[in-house]
Amino acid sequence: MEPRLVGPGPYRATRLWNEIIELFRAGMPLRKHRCRFKSYERCFKASEAVDCLHELLGSNQNFGPEVTRNQTVKLLKKFLKNHVIEDVKGRWGKEDFQDDGHLYRFPPSSPLKSYPKKPSCGKEVIKFPDWNEPKAGTSQEHIPVKSVMMNSEMWYKRHSIAIGEVPACKLVFRRELTQRNIEEIWKSMTLSRLQKVLGLDSLDEVLDTKLVNSNHIVQNAYNVNKQGIVTLEDKSKELPHWILSAMKCLANWPSCSDLKQPTYSGFERDVFKTIVDYFGQTKEPLLTFHFFDVFVSVLGLLQKHSKAIEALQISCLLLPPENRKRLQLLVRMMARISLNKDLPPLSESVRTRTLMVQAFSRCILCSKDEMDLDELLAAKLVSFLMDNYQEILSVPSALKSSIEEHVVQLQRVQFQKSYPEVYRVRFPTPETEAVLFPERNKRKPPILMWALKKPFQPFHRTRSFRM
Repeated sequence: MEPRLVGPGPYRATRLWNEIIELFRAGMPLRKHRCRFKSYERCFKASEAVDCLHELLGSNQNFGPEVTRNQTVKLLKKFLKNHVIEDVKGRWGKEDFQDDGHLYRFPPSSPLKSYPKKPSCGKEVIKFPDWNEPKAGTSQEHIPVKSVMMNSEMWYKRHSIAIGEVPACKLVFRRELTQRNIEEIWKSMTLSRLQKVLGLDSLDEVLDTKLVNSNHIVQNAYNVNKQGIVTLEDKSKELPHWILSAMKCLANWPSCSDLKQPTYSGFERDVFKTIVDYFGQTKEPLLTFHFFDVFVSVLGLLQKHSKAIEALQISCLLLPPENRKRLQLLVRMMARISLNKDLPPLSESVRTRTLMVQAFSRCILCSKDEMDLDELLAAKLVSFLMDNYQEILSVPSALKSSIEEHVVQLQRVQFQKSYPEVYRVRFPTPETEAVLFPERNKRKPPILMWALKKPFQPFHRTRSFRM
């Protein structure tokens, strides 16, 4: 059975789980083993299962070669807990899987998961401003009307309306384009673009759009400093100063002259542990529980690099500003530490890049309910974030430009309908421009056919071309 790329869409984590189980069952060699003077048919050692599954995950494009042996052992623990495998005596669930010579086998029942029936969130329709809708509390009956002197022309107009020759005038109200309207436009167009990039018919199965805060999107797009980092309006949500100092210390090692750091051996490891402990105690991952399925779906686009970048740009734009800022600072620190050859090793057994992924994956992405592939999916996403963080955590310029152009167009339409006479002067059409500037509308004489047949001649100034 050949592995295949599981693309974006609903229940991607479940689809991946089922595929890995099918591949593992098809590829795991089964043979006779002896244990305590007894033979067992069609079984395998725990260490053999780790070897097989580790190789399978490393060659699978949904996970990749960065999957560690330790992560493979954790996945096999979940296999045992979910009765994907059992020991040779039929025990499972409460047993503990170790990378040793213990014997296991596949149960006869199917271990595949059924796809959950998720309650439909319902499509949220974003209402665009209706310029003809009167404001609340306003009615035409209570509008004061100025009395006019009746003359023959006025009598004719009213008489024409009465007999149906001229349509009656209707009082039209115009509403201004408010900040709230603009935020809703940002939300609508951002989600529409995300749906298109993911290639989904609807976002309902991966995201409850009602939980998307339009104000967060606008803040993330405009409240940024020169480095592109989000600036927070609520300063109480900033990272503590001591954590920022610790992160700067490792990110800029060894040029930390502004910090009074000790010189004892292992200082950098203590600083790193402080940062890991701080982010490890957060109640919710930086990418939030609500957006878990969205980011898991984006992982299905990693083979299409540019689409994955755009999808992650848009998805990260939906985050609360404080989460987006912390993600920007953390991933930037992780990337710099991984590339810093002057920084002493932070672990004796694990290389620095792998350590970064293992230490911070769970605080960046995990599900609210324990998922079977959380760690592997998070590790895949964090690795991609580290390699492309500057692009991913910047504001998508194409999306921003299209939204701004749409808002300007709406404002222009509003102005045109509210003040038509002023609009004609400020934004003349070809017809009105001909009236205002008749000298600009002179038609050029048609080019004679015989002139086109003549060979090209140098241009000569004549009296007929003088202005």
